[in-house]
Amino acid sequence: MEYVIYTDESDREGDYFSNFYGGVLVRSSDLADVIKRMEGCKLAENLFGEIKWQKVTGNYLIKYKAVMDAFFDEIAADRAKVRIMFTSNQYIPQDLSAEQRQTEYHRLYYQFIKHSFGLQHSPAVKVSPVRVRLNLDQMPTSREETARFKAFLAGLNQNPQLMDAGISFDVEQMAEVSSHNHVLLQCVDIVLGAMVFRLNNKHLIKPDGQRTRGKRTIAKEKLYKHISDRIRQIYPNFNIGESTGVQGDITNRWKHPYRHWKLIPTNHVRDRSKAKP
Repeated sequence: MEYVIYTDESDREGDYFSNFYGGVLVRSSDLADVIKRMEGCKLAENLFGEIKWQKVTGNYLIKYKAVMDAFFDEIAADRAKVRIMFTSNQYIPQDLSAEQRQTEYHRLYYQFIKHSFGLQHSPAVKVSPVRVRLNLDQMPTSREETARFKAFLAGLNQNPQLMDAGISFDVEQMAEVSSHNHVLLQCVDIVLGAMVFRLNNKHLIKPDGQRTRGKRTIAKEKLYKHISDRIRQIYPNFNIGESTGVQGDITNRWKHPYRHWKLIPTNHVRDRSKAKP
């Protein structure tokens, strides 16, 4: 069996929260059926092209809600696991070297892949190892930088916790892909975009010189609220701006079908003036 993970990233610098990463994990035994259902939903809604957060408008709102309902049906049934990671601008990392700052994008991406799905808590066993197959949305970095990143990820095979869980990464199974060709990546883009939108108060933006918000902003807020409602059907009172708790069981980092992770640097200073009001 394989764990197939699709990952995406969004705003690296936001007003209150930055460095957004999102991903969905599907077991290989479920993958074909999940993709078939999601593609079928798109076709039923006459959505023949790529769906993404930036395309949300009032005219397409009902269609996008239907796709998100289908996606969250898969999540609620634990056929798909979604993770969202971000940083809060009020927690400022300290003592970073120039090299660490230059490679921040890939370093955070590495932390997201390594930790967010709780792979070390999955029920895989040593006698039947599980391979992780990564489908990474096309990265805004050079070919050489991306190759170094993939090699760094391959080093996870030496991680004792992952080894004990029977988890292995294969650098040959780490592919950059186009979201246009992958419906699950498109769904991640929408959920991730909704979180960026709300956490950075983009729902309050008004066009220059206007007293009211634009129609597209209003449509996006309605879609965010719909997604939020679906999350809260799984976890009542879910707080999108905080790390999801484990409810007394560390293995919930794997078991939970939907989780958020607010990454706080170990060595940081806190500037409350940068916090969301």
